[in-house]
Amino acid sequence: MAESGPQPPPKSEMIALIRELYPICRSITGNGVRETLAILGREMPLQISEVPSGTQVLDWVVPKEWNIRDAWIKNAAGERVVDFRASNLHVVNYSTPIHGRFGLEGLRPRLHSLPQQPDAIPYRTAYYEETWGFCLSQRQLDALPHGEYEVCIDSTLAPGSLTYGELLIPGESPEEILISAHVCHPSLANDNLSGVVSALLLARELARQPRGRHSVRFLFAPGTIGAITWLSRNRATAGQIKHGLTLTCLGDGHPFTFKRTFLGKHDVDRVAAQVLGASGYAHQLIDFFPYGYDERQFNSPGFRLPIASLMRGRHGQFPEYHTSLDNLNFIDEERLGESYQVLREIVDGLQKNARYVNLEPYGEPQLGKRGLYRAVGGTGLPGLQFAMLWVLNMSDGQHSLLDIAERSGLSFREIQLAASLLHEHRLLREEPEPHALANP
Repeated sequence: MAESGPQPPPKSEMIALIRELYPICRSITGNGVRETLAILGREMPLQISEVPSGTQVLDWVVPKEWNIRDAWIKNAAGERVVDFRASNLHVVNYSTPIHGRFGLEGLRPRLHSLPQQPDAIPYRTAYYEETWGFCLSQRQLDALPHGEYEVCIDSTLAPGSLTYGELLIPGESPEEILISAHVCHPSLANDNLSGVVSALLLARELARQPRGRHSVRFLFAPGTIGAITWLSRNRATAGQIKHGLTLTCLGDGHPFTFKRTFLGKHDVDRVAAQVLGASGYAHQLIDFFPYGYDERQFNSPGFRLPIASLMRGRHGQFPEYHTSLDNLNFIDEERLGESYQVLREIVDGLQKNARYVNLEPYGEPQLGKRGLYRAVGGTGLPGLQFAMLWVLNMSDGQHSLLDIAERSGLSFREIQLAASLLHEHRLLREEPEPHALANP
């Protein structure tokens, strides 16, 4: 919002990183997640955690680790008619190893397609059921003649560990903003490499800035079980999280969707409404419901962490979702850049939503003699003069800048910049956040 905030990375850099990550076969455990986190770790030093299989995590247990080297279905001529090397979506994620011969009719129950999308390969998983299968387009399935096929899935499912990465950007307070992006999906560009890369590059930009009011924690973990594992291991300190977002599906051309926290009235809900309202981008604000991504784990009754979700296309509501159509051609550099801008403005707003006290509270202070009218003229914000009057009038130590923006109908950016100018000219004193955690 303010000009001192982080500057977005080049959109081409975001796309280049997504292209590098796209071919990796990820799952909720295994070497694909480790390879992904290693690439992210080139940009920022992630703290990597390995949690052994069999570990009790809340009501769940960390599963066996899955890895895959190759898989295929070969016809009688030895040709690969379904080939893992062509698309890692061709194998049901977490498939147990198999090598044998099957007739087409015996094989059919193991073959998954989308009849309504004949050119798309579906993404299917079998995380907690020891089984196997293949995914292929309906056209591929229809083209298979009757006969015998050689089937091989060269995978392992054995005791290992679940891997996640995190990074903390320290702030003036240990109270935290959590940014979470799931890293378990193989070769799906929008869901969720768009979220992963947006989070990573925001972390890099914030690390280059002066410390903000809040610390910012970035979590890169497998969906559901990863968030549950992290919560289980951080149960005692999770209360330090005061705001947060899960990120997904940020690279497509759909309008923005902001899914509110459970209560729907936390600062992150209000700041996001301000940012999206002022952005000019088509958007919708929807209430929390207990389905979707890891916001449902963070908002569960025992934690009730104020974590919302930022996305464009909603899960399950666009035809490319969880199919091979969610590829590198589906995401768009411009849309990804817009999403990054919205994300960083929400975080910037959370960092700068301060409370002030007017140091000249008896009547209206003379702004002209302090050069504030000239300062207003250089901003290109026509509402800034009015914003200063609102800030001065409501700065009684009880109202935040977000309160003032909502009451005045002006943008948070105008209110925050007005407060910054007034503070610079010694007309305001910043108040400590009520009930804030003390610095360690």
